[in-house]
Amino acid sequence: MVPSRSLSSLLALPALAFLSLSASALPHPRTASSTAALKLAVRINSYGIKNIAAADRARIQVLQAGGSSSINAANAGTTYTADIGVGFPATNYTLLLDTGSSNTWIGANKAYVKTATSQDTGGTVYVTYGDQSYVSGEEYTDTVTLNSDLVIDHQSIGVASDSSGMEGLDGLLGIGPVDLTEGTVSNANEVPTVTDNLYTQGTISSEVLGVFFAPASSDDSTGELTFGDYDASKITGDISYVPITSTSPASAYWGIDQSISYGSTSILAETAGIVDTGTTLILIASDAFSKYKSATGATLDQSTGLLQITSDQYSQLSSLYFTIGGVTYELTANGQIWPRSLNSAIGGTTDGIYLVVADSGSASGSGLDFTNGYCFLERFYSVYDRSNSRVGFATTEYTYATTN
Repeated sequence: MVPSRSLSSLLALPALAFLSLSASALPHPRTASSTAALKLAVRINSYGIKNIAAADRARIQVLQAGGSSSINAANAGTTYTADIGVGFPATNYTLLLDTGSSNTWIGANKAYVKTATSQDTGGTVYVTYGDQSYVSGEEYTDTVTLNSDLVIDHQSIGVASDSSGMEGLDGLLGIGPVDLTEGTVSNANEVPTVTDNLYTQGTISSEVLGVFFAPASSDDSTGELTFGDYDASKITGDISYVPITSTSPASAYWGIDQSISYGSTSILAETAGIVDTGTTLILIASDAFSKYKSATGATLDQSTGLLQITSDQYSQLSSLYFTIGGVTYELTANGQIWPRSLNSAIGGTTDGIYLVVADSGSASGSGLDFTNGYCFLERFYSVYDRSNSRVGFATTEYTYATTN
C-alpha cells in the first residue's frame, strides 16, 4: 500500500491534460490493440510533516521483513491519487495509487454503494500494512471504471468495515505484482489486480503499466498511468529494461539491481532494491548514506529529518548516477533537493536547502538496499512489465529540469 500516512490535510495540485485516449469509448471495450491512460493527481501535505525520512524508513523496514508495503498514516510527503468509479451507475472514489501492493479496496471514508453489479464473494479481506495500518472487511466483485476506456467487469475489491491510515481518501488502487494478494482474502489464494483483469478481459494487449510523474513544484503537477504500454509522448530517448531482481525480499516487489555513484565516487555497489511510488524520498543503505552525507558535507536537520546543505554546498553538489542494467541515469543537483517552494510542508525554513536522499536504516546486504521513490520517479519515466518480468526507465522533459 502507498504509505498509509495521514492524508487529511492534503492539497491537490493543478491537473495536467493527459494523453488522448485511443481505445474504444464504449462502456465495456473488448479491443486489445490499444492503450489508455488514467490521470493522476499529486497531493502535498500542507500542514507540515514531522519527519518524511522516518515515515519512508518505517515503510521500507516493513518490506525488508517481508510484510505488506505500508506504514502508519502519520506522515506523508507526496502521494498520487486516481478517481475511479465502482458499480453501475458508478459511485466515484478517490484512491491512493501504489506499486508496492496489489489489493484494491474502498470504503475508508466514503461508504460502498451497492448496485445491480455488486456481488458478495462470501470472503473476507484483511491486509496489514505495518505499524497500525490495515484494512478489514468483505470482498466483493463489481464493475470498476477507471475511465471511459478502462472498464473492468467483476473486479475483486475489498470493502472496508474497518481501516486505518487513509484519512481524507477512500481506499487504495494496488498495481503491484499479484503475488502480493496471497493470503489477503479468506476464500481465494490470490485476487486478480486491475491490470490482470484489463488484460484477461481483452481491454489491453499486454500487462504493462507506464507511469509518469511531473515534479511537484512544476506548473503541471500531475501524473499519468498508462495501461497496456507506455506513453511515448512523455519520454525522451528510449525505454531501457532490466529484469526483476532475483534477490529477496526485493524480488517480491518491483525490484531491480543497481549501483549508485556520487560524482565519480561509488557509494553503493550493485545490489538489489525496489522502485516504489509509495515512498516519497530516495532511500539508500546506511553505509551508502554515510558516504553520501560525507561527500556532500550535509548535516542532519532535526526538524525535517532530512540532510541540509548551504547555498555554497549546493553550488558544489555533484550529480548522483544510478546505473541500472548498464545504463546510467543522472540525478542532477536540482533533482537531489526538496522543492524549496514546499519547504513549509515538511516543517523546514523558507530558505533551507534539504536533500531528498535519506537513510534506509539498514546496512547494505539486506536484500533491499535502496528505494527509488517519488523523488526519483518524477525525473524518469518508469514502465512495469509483468508479462516479461521487467522494469524499464527513460528520461523525460523533467530529467534535467531546474524546478526546485
